[in-house]
Amino acid sequence: MGKNNQLQDIQVKQAKPTKETYYLFDGLGLYLEVTPNNAKIWKFRYTYNGKRKKTSFQSYPKVSLKQARKKRDNYNELLFDGIDPIEYYKEQKELKQIEDTSSFKNIFTQWLEMEKSKSGLAQYQWKKTRIENDILPFIGNKKIKDIKIQDVTNVLIEKNKTAPVTASKLFGYLKSIYSYAKTKGYIEINLLSDINKTHIISSSQVISYPKITEKENLKDLVNSIYNYQGFYSVKNALKLVLHLPLRAGNLCNLQWSNIDFDNKLLIISRDEMKVKDKNFDDFRMPLTDEVINILNEQKSYTGYQKFIFLGTNNRTPINVESPNKALKIMGFDDEVNGRKITLHGFRGTFRSLIDTLDIDSNFSFETKERALDHHEKSKVVRAYTHKSDYINQLIPLMNFWSDYILSLKN
Repeated sequence: MGKNNQLQDIQVKQAKPTKETYYLFDGLGLYLEVTPNNAKIWKFRYTYNGKRKKTSFQSYPKVSLKQARKKRDNYNELLFDGIDPIEYYKEQKELKQIEDTSSFKNIFTQWLEMEKSKSGLAQYQWKKTRIENDILPFIGNKKIKDIKIQDVTNVLIEKNKTAPVTASKLFGYLKSIYSYAKTKGYIEINLLSDINKTHIISSSQVISYPKITEKENLKDLVNSIYNYQGFYSVKNALKLVLHLPLRAGNLCNLQWSNIDFDNKLLIISRDEMKVKDKNFDDFRMPLTDEVINILNEQKSYTGYQKFIFLGTNNRTPINVESPNKALKIMGFDDEVNGRKITLHGFRGTFRSLIDTLDIDSNFSFETKERALDHHEKSKVVRAYTHKSDYINQLIPLMNFWSDYILSLKN
């Protein structure tokens, strides 16, 4: 179409609506569609691989005649190169969306949402807390494609110095996040696939958590916890774990739905426990009178919200590190003198002392182990014992232990 036949700005501006939609053509596939409701929409039509196609360049005056022509020319250049412009710009838009959401933090959030359906609540919360505390401060705001191997390994090497088991778990989580990112098109290569974990993380060893076993130190611990003046959820969580040796994640994430007050039972779904073997029943523990008292006291603070030990925001549970910080504040961070303990160490205190205190062997080895949700490693033995119900044996054991703890109070 010659220049004399091209649209003029004044024509576009003064185009009036009629009863029927009509078109003003500019040439090379570009035209203006004028509708009865006075909408003026730029359209572009072309042929690709023998098929007629059309697309919109938005409306006038948002897109001027000059801008519409520039878009048309860009589209025609792509056609000249054998590229379908509609598909090309669709791909570019998708790539931009990926680019805009490709920070490690955003990808971690997507991955974590996917993990929620595969992990128990305690495990999910642990993953979330550890990555938020140990990884995001260092690489969270970087685009994942810009993160170098050294950025990741440096974080893991530092963590390995103080917590090799945690560092090993973080490596696994990061590898999974990178695999997810590759699947979603954020990256083309999973950096961690080329890293030998043993080159940066110490071999996993059985960790002996600090525990208190000397009677006078334990007595001080019991009284310090019962007299603690800090946050009520932290205090009552520590009181509870004195009597009920739960794992840290299970303790902090307890929900009221886990408590059967009528039958004085704690019931935690098997998929929330460390041992997730579906052949095992849900974890069940009898609740002593003192445990019921602690729960009722906590209920007076929080009511029947979802979580028992609510955090300061009154929505989510306390962080597993909060009780550990409280223990340090109370002075139980002295390992040399046997006065160091962490939340997980209460299980060790229970298991060590229950053997010492049970001088008449009233409680079987299996019952003591079930109190900690420990199971026989032998598959043959497990085949015969995995459905055994130890509740009747656990009731006197937990009453015995709870009475001993209370006997240490001043």
